[in-house]
Amino acid sequence: MSTGPSQAEIPAGVTLPIYMDNHATTPLDPRVLEAMMPYLTTKFGNAASRNHSFGWEAEQAVDAAREQVAKLIGATAKEIIFTSGATESDNLALKGIAEMYRERGNHIITQVTEHKAVLDTCKRLEKSGCRVTYLPVKADGTIDLEDLRRAIDDKTILVSIMAANNEIGVLQPVREIGKICHERGVLFHTDAVQAVGKVPLNVIDDCVDVASISAHKIYGPKGVGALYVRRRNPRVQIAAQIDGGGHERGMRSGTLNVPGIVGLGKACELAQENLLQEASRTQCLRDRLKTKLEAELDYVHVNGSMEHRLPGNLNMSFVYVEGESLLMGINDVAVSSGSACTSATLEPSYVLKALGLGDDVAHSSIRFGLGRFNTEAEVDYVAAKVIQVVRHLRELSPLYEMVKDGVDLTKVQWAAH
Repeated sequence: MSTGPSQAEIPAGVTLPIYMDNHATTPLDPRVLEAMMPYLTTKFGNAASRNHSFGWEAEQAVDAAREQVAKLIGATAKEIIFTSGATESDNLALKGIAEMYRERGNHIITQVTEHKAVLDTCKRLEKSGCRVTYLPVKADGTIDLEDLRRAIDDKTILVSIMAANNEIGVLQPVREIGKICHERGVLFHTDAVQAVGKVPLNVIDDCVDVASISAHKIYGPKGVGALYVRRRNPRVQIAAQIDGGGHERGMRSGTLNVPGIVGLGKACELAQENLLQEASRTQCLRDRLKTKLEAELDYVHVNGSMEHRLPGNLNMSFVYVEGESLLMGINDVAVSSGSACTSATLEPSYVLKALGLGDDVAHSSIRFGLGRFNTEAEVDYVAAKVIQVVRHLRELSPLYEMVKDGVDLTKVQWAAH
């Protein structure tokens, strides 16, 4: 009787546990921490204090960070509004535009695979009288641009489509979407959290009017983000959702998180300096992992487009294996499964369901998120460990055995409970 998989060899230079969940959060880059430290200690001023050097110093640091963030996305410093993170940025964009433009219309278009920060905000807006269209996605995870064209009507004020999906890493055709919106006089918001710093994004060339950014997805600190708000052609107006003091051009009041903002700025600067090299390196690691898994395992497939995809994302289904069981088997590797992504339930991911995957395939999926600090040795260890655990779990699976014996599971008459 099998007693379970034997331990995979731990290669030299690999320390367990291994972190491969970089879409959930990234480790803080030591250079970012170094930039932040003075503002956590001796340079502790409030950026809104205009009467002394402590305040001026903080304000200068915030201004420098605004430039760094703007530069990464091709914006100007005055178009960057600092927030507490991507969820707040998404809320501010959607609610702020819906409120400001309600005389013009009440129709918003988004897609079914958006992050919950956009979907739940849309649900809230529907309760207050907005009409929301949720576009389907094709089997590769991208939207059909013709669906978007058809959905726009004379009451449409906003289209919100994410640049890169947080689960399957699929890149939407942002520039084409932006052009369609601008042709029709509709504002375009993109949740650019997973894309910024990983793939090139230029808000002018891509016709983006509003974009959400988060520091902790690009090796910066948690609890700080930004919203890009276009100032010309067209000038975008957003109604504040937090009042009190008129900070951030009146769009977002509250004492600025100076150390966090400095960290976000530094993270953006580092991302810009190394964007193409880092994307190429991460993609090589991702492809190495994919090749090794596909070479040793049958009934595995990648979810979402491989062509239009974040360099560090691999979302893969290991059919006839429960994702949760696989996670438990590889408990020295931090990854996430295709179920329980957004809650404590074991519902399969709504993103994978939207691609048309059955529950069984969706339940068997694992998201690997490779990043700046992962190494080839780690990839090799993770591949070996996953292969070992999948084989072991399939040994215990009657379904896998039946399929190997040539049984068509779709034709099996299962006895009722």
